[in-house]
Amino acid sequence: MINKGFAKHYYLMLLPGMIWLTLFSIVPMFGIVMAFQDYNPGLGILHSEWVGLENFKYMFSLNDSVTILVNTLVIAVLKIVGNLVIPLFFALLLNELRLRYLKRWIQTIVYLPHFLSWVILSGILLDIFGYTGPVNQILSVFHIKPILFFGRADLFPALIVGSDVWKEFGFNTIIYLAALTGINPALYEAAAIDGATRFKRMLHVTLPGIVSAIVLLSVLSLGNVLNAGFEQIFNLYNPLVYSSGDIIDTWVYRTGLVNLQFSLATAMGLLKSVVSFLMITISYYLAYRFANYRIF
Repeated sequence: MINKGFAKHYYLMLLPGMIWLTLFSIVPMFGIVMAFQDYNPGLGILHSEWVGLENFKYMFSLNDSVTILVNTLVIAVLKIVGNLVIPLFFALLLNELRLRYLKRWIQTIVYLPHFLSWVILSGILLDIFGYTGPVNQILSVFHIKPILFFGRADLFPALIVGSDVWKEFGFNTIIYLAALTGINPALYEAAAIDGATRFKRMLHVTLPGIVSAIVLLSVLSLGNVLNAGFEQIFNLYNPLVYSSGDIIDTWVYRTGLVNLQFSLATAMGLLKSVVSFLMITISYYLAYRFANYRIF
């Protein structure tokens, strides 16, 4: 039992976090009423004209709505798949490495990009894949004309997904490596005695041993199905690649803060939030159903 005197101190420790949560996460939620108004900044939320679902009807009538929804789903799903499969494959390979010091060095090196913001990485990527950058210089050796990588709509999604997987797969690898430590070494010894090769041991001992972690990460990732990565795309995209790179978040930014169509942008943001909430709810149910994972 916690002494009541000490309990007060715990509540005081929670107070700054609760104030921050209230001011920046709960109070702004009242702004969703703009999705049902013809919002006028001069009149404010309380006095702007109420239009009901007109903003949603207008939003679905736009050709851009289908484009950004498809772009968001394609990029987000590819990121989810890439950030599940590649870290798993890399963790399995790293787990088979017997040189412990080399294993730690590799793990540290691939983990470092996770700590860099997209503001920094976007500048690096734009220089590397620039028209006069190292990649085009290498291509010129093979007599291939320079390519404007981040100016081609057909290449942009692949560059976005590939750079995101490169940045995050080191972090996700650690999760799989942590799960690998929970496998009983006696299982490997028994498999070796039975004549199983290292590949068969990985196939019949390692993978079944971390299948719960794989299922857990897979179902929890469903909550990000509409999160294609605003910060990354915002720092890398341009009008030339809007057809394949414009997503819900970047469209909301341009519509609301650049074109000042606050109500329309709020309607799209609210729609995304509702769908994301439903997907997160479903993902947690699936995580509990198939991986016995629960928060509450």
